[in-house]
Amino acid sequence: MTQRRIPYIILAPGLILLILFLVLPLITAIYPTFFDGGFTLANYTSFFLDDYNFGIFWRTIKISLIATLICVVLGVPTAYYISKSPKKWRGLLMSITLFPLLTNSVVRSFAWITILGQDGILNNALKGLGLISKPLTLLYTEFAIVIGSVYLFLPLMVITLVGILENIDSEIMEAAETLGANRLVAFMKVILPLSVPGIIVGSILVFTGSMTAYTTPQLLGGNRNIMLATFLYQNATALGNWQGASVIALIMIVATLIVMKLFNWVAGRMDKRGEASA
Repeated sequence: MTQRRIPYIILAPGLILLILFLVLPLITAIYPTFFDGGFTLANYTSFFLDDYNFGIFWRTIKISLIATLICVVLGVPTAYYISKSPKKWRGLLMSITLFPLLTNSVVRSFAWITILGQDGILNNALKGLGLISKPLTLLYTEFAIVIGSVYLFLPLMVITLVGILENIDSEIMEAAETLGANRLVAFMKVILPLSVPGIIVGSILVFTGSMTAYTTPQLLGGNRNIMLATFLYQNATALGNWQGASVIALIMIVATLIVMKLFNWVAGRMDKRGEASA
């Protein structure tokens, strides 16, 4: 009986800390948004009925999904290359991948301002090549937020996938090629389905990070392309509207959970399709 209680005893301190410093403050903040003399959903219905608020919500979801998709497209082949590299090079490649995470997000965002600005590196390069006659508007756009988000969270996708792909036997790829598939087909039909668990975990990390990021959208998107995290900050600090900030916080939590469930559903469908084709 005592041995059965050991796991619960070990978990107890962590659970108590989570309840005291995460669950209870969250409930305290969200409770007033549902009860104002009685149960009501008026705060949430008014949020989504407001075109300005809904535009911010949709922009946040859209940019987060686009950034996640780009990270998957770039992360899978990069992680596969790293996982199959010789061990003497693998550590160096992983260090290079991790290096951006060691730099403050503010510094990275200012670097992109230098690159994407009207008189930035990219515009000057395009003008020097004669491809454009006047500077492109790249900074303070949704495009800039996507670029910044991908640069910010791509290492998380790569790191997650490397651990999965390292455990895939290289002989599976060789067997597929022996049966007549070229490397691209073998990768798409064999390696990619086996890496789905890592893709799902990495996608959740990237989407959640993009959804809740504050610094990058604020610096690269400006006031014309506000996202939910920025909107929450403005309501809480500039406007002193703590109830509105709590509404936004819960909407972000629920939206993230729904997308996580969607990712898991897609993974389940892919697994079933893979079993059926096998």
